Amino acid sequence: MSWFVLFLAGLFEVAWAVGFKWEPLASKPWAQVAVALSVILSMVLLAVAVKQIPLGTAYAVWTGIGVVGTVVAGALLFGEPLTSLRLLFVALILAGTVGLKLTSAH
Repeated sequence: MSWFVLFLAGLFEVAWAVGFKWEPLASKPWAQVAVALSVILSMVLLAVAVKQIPLGTAYAVWTGIGVVGTVVAGALLFGEPLTSLRLLFVALILAGTVGLKLTSAH
């Protein structure tokens, strides 16, 4: 269950990062509240997850989900480039994230 909570925390991290960039929503108060709630939920869920998952592993997985998710969201939503070199480095982050999960004692 802790891994699922950590995954949700990572998704909320992606949500608030996208919320910062999405210009049409930037001036809308409800969107600002949604971004703030995403930040809070991301942190709270991370705090819940680290009760069962080692801190270093949880933090690396959380940020890995955030990195991969925001790169994909940036490409899909904002037309940011997905060059082969960028994809290579995202794959390395993903490999490290999966490796930490696989070697975690929990």
